[in-house]
Amino acid sequence: MDKMSALRRAKTWEISESEDETEVENKPTPQLKCQEKETTTIPSVTVSTDVKEEDANHDKTPPAPSAAKNKSRKTCALPLFPKPPAAPGTPSPSRKRRSKEEIELDRQKALERKEAREKVKAAKAQEKEEKKQEQQRRKEAAQHLKTLRPENCLKCLTVCIDPALLQQEGSDILLGTLASFEWKFSIESQQLSYSITWTRQLPENGDKIVEEEQVLLVIGWSDFLDLVPAVKRLDKVGDCTAKNSCLSPLLEFLNWDPKKVVTILVTDSPLEYTRSSISEDSNEETLAFDLGMDQLEIEEVLVYLQLYKNVSLTFLDGWQGVTNQIVAMTKALSKRPYKLLTERSELPFCVDGSWASGARVERDGSGLEQVWTLQLQQLNRVSAVVAATVTAAYQSPQLLLQAYQKLESEEERKCLLAGLLIKSGGKERRIGPEISSRVYRCFTSQNPQLVLD
Repeated sequence: MDKMSALRRAKTWEISESEDETEVENKPTPQLKCQEKETTTIPSVTVSTDVKEEDANHDKTPPAPSAAKNKSRKTCALPLFPKPPAAPGTPSPSRKRRSKEEIELDRQKALERKEAREKVKAAKAQEKEEKKQEQQRRKEAAQHLKTLRPENCLKCLTVCIDPALLQQEGSDILLGTLASFEWKFSIESQQLSYSITWTRQLPENGDKIVEEEQVLLVIGWSDFLDLVPAVKRLDKVGDCTAKNSCLSPLLEFLNWDPKKVVTILVTDSPLEYTRSSISEDSNEETLAFDLGMDQLEIEEVLVYLQLYKNVSLTFLDGWQGVTNQIVAMTKALSKRPYKLLTERSELPFCVDGSWASGARVERDGSGLEQVWTLQLQQLNRVSAVVAATVTAAYQSPQLLLQAYQKLESEEERKCLLAGLLIKSGGKERRIGPEISSRVYRCFTSQNPQLVLD
């Protein structure tokens, strides 16, 4: 009997009075096994809430386990498995089903929002690309401007010298000067003998080489003496009868390329002849004696070459003067591209500034009234006060023309502006019939040769 009671007491998990409730809650619940049955059952977790004192004679007759549970404990059954979810097809009672129109409307709104986001994204990408292209254009423009500066453009120029010039005495001065400046030069045959030309390398066009228009032709004093009579014997068509002079190949060269600008350098001149020195009696007499011509005939030759053939003459002492002329021409050619770029303008005479007597017209039309006032001021004896009085009465030329059309007689039209009052310096006066008639003739006359005054 004692063994059976001990076995039954081992089956039941009891909490003594000395243990706290917190310790009971923290203790894990052991799995109880029943030795009497073969099947294993998972009992409910029992928590003792009311602990009573046992009888003094509990050793003699211990209560049954089932009776002890019913008396001294409250059982709290905690399910160990979660509640199965509801069926997926069952609608939620708080959610309302949407119609097809609402679904389609929401879909359309979503598509519109997506398109709006894509447009904003495309606009930002386009703006970024345009900004990148603008930066690239500015970079290329800055690089192009840098290459056009005279110090950089001078490195792209090459002085081309005809080999026949190197046979003359003193030509080594030219080669030494070009070498000291570290300029590019080449010795090659030219289309016009005894000439010097220039070529330019264009880095922006793939190092393309172009020829400059300037050409220097170096001749001696004896060649010049043969040139002047040959020019005098030219007929009206321009044919040259003196085939032995240097004028014949020069005219052929100009006919082949009319854009070339030729400058003839006359070396070893005994007089260093210029147009200013021809007025001197001694120079005039000596030159006329050598050429068999008077001053007027020589002037006619020089003017003919300058106006009809675009050929100018320069008289120099020797090769030092020729070298100085070539150096000056090379420096001028190096500055030419930069000057053309900075001076490029559609209307260079229409510049900004109050002193230029111009008016700026904005896109919204502001400034037209000032243009109308300045247009009236272009007439003779029409001051700024008179023009402002007319524009205050008629704000545009169209309104003035409409006022002229409403009048019947010619006299009324001429005197339309005569009665307008002009206030200046605290005094009042009228425009008068003379200015009124001049304005009327200016805006209504069909004769471009009409004199207004």
